[in-house]
Amino acid sequence: MSTPTRTPGVAEHADRLWDAVTTGDEYAAGDVVVRALEDGADPESLLLDVIGAVQRKVGLEWAANRLTVAQEHAATAINDRVIATFGYVLKRPEPHLGRVTVACVDGEWHAMPARLLSEVLRLRGFGVDYLGAQVPAQHLVAHLHRTGPDAVALSGSIATRLPTAHATITACQAAATPVIAGGAAFGPDGRYARLLGAEAWAPDARAAADRLAEPLPRPHTGHQPIDDLPHLADQEYTLVSRGSGRLVKAVLAGLEERIPAMRAYTDLQRQHTAEDVAHIVEFLATALYVGDEELFTGFLTWTAGILTARGVPAASLVPALELLEAELRDFPRATGLLRAARTGLAA
Repeated sequence: MSTPTRTPGVAEHADRLWDAVTTGDEYAAGDVVVRALEDGADPESLLLDVIGAVQRKVGLEWAANRLTVAQEHAATAINDRVIATFGYVLKRPEPHLGRVTVACVDGEWHAMPARLLSEVLRLRGFGVDYLGAQVPAQHLVAHLHRTGPDAVALSGSIATRLPTAHATITACQAAATPVIAGGAAFGPDGRYARLLGAEAWAPDARAAADRLAEPLPRPHTGHQPIDDLPHLADQEYTLVSRGSGRLVKAVLAGLEERIPAMRAYTDLQRQHTAEDVAHIVEFLATALYVGDEELFTGFLTWTAGILTARGVPAASLVPALELLEAELRDFPRATGLLRAARTGLAA
């Protein structure tokens, strides 16, 4: 008697896809998905529980310094091309659930979450306009006027794009189009989506598709972004963001005085240090914008983990924070955030 053939499960598909993308084998990666679809695997589960899960693991492995930047980029590119195979293997349902524009915030290059959402929405019967990474607000609004979708799904992974996301949400609402926000930038509980006035938030693609099955509330028009964030009246965000270049230079000069070994840095080492300081200033400005200490302290904790994985002591962040605090001594909210971050790193 012959042994029945066992159909691989989600975990096995994910393991096979992981092996393919981390060895740069695009054809093997495509075979994993095509064969799974031919065997009757659920397309939505393949998208989210296989491709999406592998993509999340790619990010985690990069953070743990077990994948290089080049490997991370190659794996992401292969996953993106694998998603395209769905259109050749599956018969797409006719759109019957309305039209959604899916776009990333301007300056946001992490397009995979938005791409996965677009495919899930298509599978469920939505008409989808997928605009991809970093879509300027003015071009997005022009598209809305031309196509008249029922909603915009706005994706953001990097929190420093939240001020831009706020302006984009307001612009979409002025065009009478409601916004559902998603992605890590909006917080694990969606707090920044609510703060910035989005009509809805979803923690993942399934939840977003479920929410979009019912009409979103019509947007309230006629208000300005400052109406949502009255704390911006103190001008700290504006002054810190506009003075970021000066702040970075001042911190770098102070670090060279405190750490004489920096004077022997190569140009590349100086460039990386300047980029690290610039990121700290950018996240500080964003935390001032949304008025949330956790955004800044969370970023510093994450950065400390990244440095530790690469053999750099997390304590190396403290001098930069101290120098920034001295430069911003007349900014009470900023100095409060910097003190809280230093306390968190010392814990």
